Amino acid sequence: MLLLLSLLTGLALSGVVTETGTDPSHASLHDIQRKVNDLWQSLLYPVMADNESDGLTYATCEMKPSSKIDADKPQVTGQVLFRQHYSQGRLEAIFHLDGFPLDNNQSGRAIHIHELGDLSNGCDSTGGHYNPFRVNHPRHPGDFGNFSPKEGKIQKYKPNLFATMFGPYSILGRSIVVHEQEDDMGKGNNKASLENGNAGKRLACCVIGICNKNLWEEKQSEAIDKRSQAVASEYL
Repeated sequence: MLLLLSLLTGLALSGVVTETGTDPSHASLHDIQRKVNDLWQSLLYPVMADNESDGLTYATCEMKPSSKIDADKPQVTGQVLFRQHYSQGRLEAIFHLDGFPLDNNQSGRAIHIHELGDLSNGCDSTGGHYNPFRVNHPRHPGDFGNFSPKEGKIQKYKPNLFATMFGPYSILGRSIVVHEQEDDMGKGNNKASLENGNAGKRLACCVIGICNKNLWEEKQSEAIDKRSQAVASEYL
């Protein structure tokens, strides 16, 4: 890697020579720095924002029931949408899921990002939690916590997420899994608790991919309205 970066830096310097026709020692330091920074950006942040989206990149995950679950389990469908400002903005998400029991007193459902975007064996082939930093659960980038369905649906907006769509730890191409049980948030006093929160079977899953901004704009107002209603109800 160091050799590659040295080569790229050399190419950046040679680019300055080509443009200016002068020796690099006499070239503008600003031009050299700009070229090196551009190379770094292309290496670390390969996904570029759409010019028509004000520097924002959007992604979607189209949720489908796992082919491996029993027919009497919840058949969860819907979308998880992401938005992030290129390249250092904090990730936002909208969860818009349906197919849960209508009972509002049910326990929460855990939702996590898993390592692989492989659905060849249903949700069972998505691997474990995406854990690039090798830390215990619930400190993985895609540990989204528990969601309580209302009238069979989850409609939730979450800002300031730890995960990212850019750079070497991008979540693009990875999967999201909806679990049958509640996440114990690493407090279960066993190994599984520190790996996956004892969240149980995998009900539904999807693969995260780039999309345009239309999906986000369609669901954003609805999700924020729900959030505002929930906040308002606390003061009634």
